[in-house]
Amino acid sequence: MGKGIFALKTFNTVGCCIPDRHYMVNIDDKLKKIKNLVDGGYYFAINRARQYGKTTTLGILAERLKDEYVVISLDFQMMSDYDFRDEATFVSSFAEMFLAEATMPDNMLAELRGAEESGMITGLRKLFIYLSNLCEKSDKPVVLMIDEVDSATNNQVFLDFLAQLRAYYLARNTKPTFQSVILAGVYDIKNLKLKLRAEEEHKYNSPWNIAASFDVDMSFSPAAIAGMLQDYEHDYHTGMDVDAVAACIYEYTSGYPFLVSNVCKTIDTMGTEKERLQSGKPVWSKYGVAEAVKRILKEQSTLFDSLNKYLNEYKELRDMLKNMLFQGDSFSYTLYNESINLGIMFGYLKEKDGSVAVANRIFEMWIYNLFLSEDEWKKKGRLNTWHWFRKEDTQLRIFTTCRMENGRS
Repeated sequence: MGKGIFALKTFNTVGCCIPDRHYMVNIDDKLKKIKNLVDGGYYFAINRARQYGKTTTLGILAERLKDEYVVISLDFQMMSDYDFRDEATFVSSFAEMFLAEATMPDNMLAELRGAEESGMITGLRKLFIYLSNLCEKSDKPVVLMIDEVDSATNNQVFLDFLAQLRAYYLARNTKPTFQSVILAGVYDIKNLKLKLRAEEEHKYNSPWNIAASFDVDMSFSPAAIAGMLQDYEHDYHTGMDVDAVAACIYEYTSGYPFLVSNVCKTIDTMGTEKERLQSGKPVWSKYGVAEAVKRILKEQSTLFDSLNKYLNEYKELRDMLKNMLFQGDSFSYTLYNESINLGIMFGYLKEKDGSVAVANRIFEMWIYNLFLSEDEWKKKGRLNTWHWFRKEDTQLRIFTTCRMENGRS
């Protein structure tokens, strides 16, 4: 059956996934584990790499929790640097955003709204007094979710905000507060702390040390990928071997959510009769997965842009990856090595049998191609300099070509 007008679902690689519009992996088991943390009254952070499904997970979780809890979902990406410039500005912006997202009866929000409109919330201490009163009046426990907390980087007021959350958490037996607080972002709070305060005595004294460990595996297993492909097969009847294709996708991606969706989306766009005839094989096959990966590696994407940025920004991480791929060096796994910690946090590294390994084959191929291209370019630059030297035996030419090779022309 060909694609019809009623087959509206697509594979999504941009923004939040919506179950009714996009083919998605079933994450019920992950949501159940996260809800258990909420039910237990824990505060925690979901720190995962970019495009790892954090925002999608929070959106579906909020929907699952709404019958038992009042869920306040905020996104710090919607706040500007101006909103973090000082404490008074932050509390005003936070209260305004909180009120806009709160799904509570007006009488419960009246006190906070009145204080915000009259400018009575002048600092974090007063803000949390109003938030505590609101939690006390609420018919249901209140859960606070904040996505994109990385947007608070380099803002001291955010640490002070975390300190207030911590203080009320510790005093929750006497002062009403949130049932659970969930922060989501790439950087964990300890790394935010490192960027906000450089003094040695503050490095490991995070105001978020009350947080529970978040050990939920958010990658997609072969079985989970197969479930998504089965939904697609139900709509399009391609005749694919669902389990075999899912296993092949996992082999290249190790279940990295964005890469899984991107491979599937690329294969879907390849599904023309002309391509099938050229290859002699169906696109939804191991051949199709390999071809999709080739295309993805040639494309520019925000994920690869971030990878390139971080490799340039963190030289020791870059050198470690180059030694692993070109020299076959092995590095013992420990999160107390800053480069390894960063690589794990960004999703570029993983632990394998006690050692560090590149997180998936797509990243491995992309990074290898980048390093290989750079080495080839440097080699050709040196050869061109040598030929020029022999052809134009003058000090001016030697000086000029050396400057060009070193990037100072």
